[in-house]
Parts: sequence; C-alpha cells; structure tokens
Amino acid sequence: MIRITTDSTCDLGVNATERDIRIMPLSVILGADSFRDGVDITPQDIFSYVAKTGTLPKTAAPSIGDYEEFFSQFVNAGETVIHFNISAKSSSSYQYAEAASKKFGGKVFVVDTKALSSGQGLLVMKAYDLVQQGMGAEEVVETVEALRPKTNTSFIPDRLDYLYKGGRCSRMTMYGANLLKIHPLIEMNDGQLVAGKKYRGSMDKCITAYIRDLAEKYPKYDKTRCFITHSSADASLVEVAKKQVAELFEFDTVLETVAGSVITGHCGRNTLGVLFIAE
Repeated sequence: MIRITTDSTCDLGVNATERDIRIMPLSVILGADSFRDGVDITPQDIFSYVAKTGTLPKTAAPSIGDYEEFFSQFVNAGETVIHFNISAKSSSSYQYAEAASKKFGGKVFVVDTKALSSGQGLLVMKAYDLVQQGMGAEEVVETVEALRPKTNTSFIPDRLDYLYKGGRCSRMTMYGANLLKIHPLIEMNDGQLVAGKKYRGSMDKCITAYIRDLAEKYPKYDKTRCFITHSSADASLVEVAKKQVAELFEFDTVLETVAGSVITGHCGRNTLGVLFIAE
C-alpha cells in the first residue's frame, strides 16, 4: 500500500478528498490566534483580517514532531508514504518533513514539488495516477520529480496590495500598477516566484491574453488535466478563463479550485491562474 499525502498548500479541495489523499495543514496566524489551513479558517477570514488590520497574516510550517505524528499513522498501518511539500524556497515544510521521514526507515518519501497551489497539486494528482497504475514508490518519486520543471505554475493578480504588504513589490510599483491597471504575470521558476510579462487593462482582458500566451508557449502538454485556480475570484472572470482554456487547449478534464488561506494570504482576492504539466 502506498499513501499519497501533501501539504494544505496544494489547493486540491474535493479532488484530494475523493482520492483519500491526506492533507497536512500549515498554520495561519491572525494576531495572537493560530488556525489550521483548510480546517478552521477560510479565505474570507483572511480578507476580513487584512481589511481590519492593514497587515497580512503570518504562516507557519508544521514542526518535525507534527510531521512525525502525521506520517506514523500511515506507516503503523503498513503503508509507504509519499509526501509532497510546497516549494522549499517558499516554506520550511520540506525541510521539516524530510527530517521527520528519517524516523521511518525508508517508509516515507518526501518530495519538494518546487511549486505551490495547484502546481503542487498537479504533481500530487500525477503521483496518485501512477500509484493506481501499479507503479512502486521509488519509481513514482523519480517520475514525478522529473516533471517538476515542466509544471506551469503561474497566475495573474488583480491588485498588488497583498504582494506589497508581503514585501514582494514596492509601494510605488503597487500604486502605479493599480492606477494603470497593470497585472504582472507571477510564475514559478525553479521553486521561486518571479515576475514576468506585464499585462494591462481589465482583468478579463488580461486573463484572456495570459491564457493565449500560455497556449503559444506550451504547444505540447499533458492533456490529462488542467487547473483553473483562483482566490475567490468573480464568477464572470472564472468563466472567461474556462472559455478561453476550452478554445485553446484540449484537456481531458478542467478542474476549478479555490485557493486556501495560506495561498490567499499572499496573493489577495481575484488572483487567477491556469496550471498544467507541459511535455
């Protein structure tokens, strides 16, 4: 038996529940109170807190002891665990999970996805598929790690307020972008978020152009699935994305997921990304 597990930052929602993929929650800290991502806090709690205080929530990785306790329930049941972490450049989760795995004598494999949100989720889902096909744990890990540089993890934020509050852009950049309706592409490059092309105009116009650029950049891709992941975006914006993806790609399945509290706390409302694995 192989058990697939992952951090709550995968933003898989019901897709994890349906496959019995177990989730290790990160912590979201609002003032003096700590909450478990995906368990007892919602993105709306984040929006309310930021509106009230003007500051972003803090986040914290599970401890080594937390991971040991989490892994032990599966190993004690005779299962081999493959755990997928958010990028090691974004959190200490991988470092702590890897340290915890040493306790279990080769029964726990830990993978740095070098991604976040449903970019991380894509690799989790691929691992699940491979396990269902009968692949062994070491081969699953090797296969999925080879897919990391091919995983498109990118998104377009509506406003830069949250990125500014998180120290990821200057006040001048934020004001200029919001005034001129500039929406920069934010994407993962070797496990680290970087800014790319700047789109200008309304969000629906920018999302349309962003998806068109994805289709040009990735003419060959894994057609198994695509995620449209957003941070509580307007329904009309999500529909624009779905329509554009349907017109330009041929995915077997297009899944809509809403970002959890950790991811939302870094990007703000109305951020949207289209994520998939390229060939």
